Amino acid sequence: MAFKIGLLGLGTVGTGTAEIILNPAGRHSLLKEIAIHRVGVRSLDKPRGIQLPPQAMTTDLEAIVTDPEIDIVVELLGGLEPARSLILKAISAGKHVVTANKAAIARYGDEIYSAANAAGVYVLLEAAVGGGIPVIKPLKQSLGANRIASIIGIVNGTTNYILTQMTTAGADFDEVLAEAQKLGYAEADPTADVDGLDAADKIAILASLGFGGRVKRENVYCEGIRQVSAVDINYADKLGFVIKLLAIAKGSGGYESDTLQLRVHPTLIPKTHPLASINGVFNAILVEGDPLGQVMFFGPGAGAGPTASAVVSDIMNIVGILKSSGKTQFLDPLLTCTHQHYCTITPIEELETRFYARFLCRDIPGVIGHLGTCFGNHQVSLESVVQIGFQGELAEIVVVTHDVREGNFRQALQEIGCLEAIKTIPSILRVL
Repeated sequence: MAFKIGLLGLGTVGTGTAEIILNPAGRHSLLKEIAIHRVGVRSLDKPRGIQLPPQAMTTDLEAIVTDPEIDIVVELLGGLEPARSLILKAISAGKHVVTANKAAIARYGDEIYSAANAAGVYVLLEAAVGGGIPVIKPLKQSLGANRIASIIGIVNGTTNYILTQMTTAGADFDEVLAEAQKLGYAEADPTADVDGLDAADKIAILASLGFGGRVKRENVYCEGIRQVSAVDINYADKLGFVIKLLAIAKGSGGYESDTLQLRVHPTLIPKTHPLASINGVFNAILVEGDPLGQVMFFGPGAGAGPTASAVVSDIMNIVGILKSSGKTQFLDPLLTCTHQHYCTITPIEELETRFYARFLCRDIPGVIGHLGTCFGNHQVSLESVVQIGFQGELAEIVVVTHDVREGNFRQALQEIGCLEAIKTIPSILRVL
């Protein structure tokens, strides 16, 4: 008896998912026991790159999630609604759910998982983070014996492509963004990517899994890459760094940590760091734990094939469990989200990190001394102060700090901004 799938969405990932299920030859034998029963689409008239029986296609998405013959609902619509409502209706109807929807899970995960636990069904989301990179299941299972210390990742391929091109071509942000849009690497509205919102959704999910607590997505500090310039990338290179958009989660003591650091922002990374060599549209997630140490997951972070691979792996996971146990009410705790408490997120002002700042100054004697005095007034210790050169009549000075409290650093910048010698502070970036 085949296990029946209800597929919501037949776009890029939906089509890739259907292609894998319809062509099981050479793949795991379990795929032969999975059948696509119904497919929900917005339009029946749209040309498709895959052949499915006409009677399997419908625009009535609710009919799929309540169909008594369907065992697993696969949600590949994206966005918040109607995805959230359909997932909840599927759960209420006793269906297991597989989703690639990081936005819905990041914002409504508490509601979705509470409903799933009460109904005794699985909600699996391997494809929601990192495309085809297997990272969700390893965090839940393979790394479960570790006290996770940190999860640091390049989890958005669009921004990584843009920063890579800016680095290699010496071009500015707007120019490379336009190129990325032409190539299809960036959306017509790139806000979710370039402003860090997509990466924030993903680190909220990874943090919840790695640290065993629920995360309110709105508490993730988020800063995008629009302000990164070719000038800063060039200076970073001279100082031994590359600039990447990082998603960072750090805990206070392993699983069920009470307090987390959660942030997304462009970051100067030492060229010797494992994430420094991740270029183009690729993603990588570096996990550090005890006793394992560091492990890095690397691969394509998007696209029909990689994402569909992760979707189908989740379907196969559920089918394997149903096939072996025949019971849906007894859930494997390593595949569910059972934690109830919310993590406390440390305010960004209280975090300690290193900073890079670039100043344009009037050519007045003693300006570097004035900078040092202002930083010292707020307990900001400087690692290096370099006068790079001139932009017109303005001297350009780059400062790199030691680890400092962000609130202190910001107070120092306020004082520095009042100095007669300081024209502008065009760049402020954090250093890993």
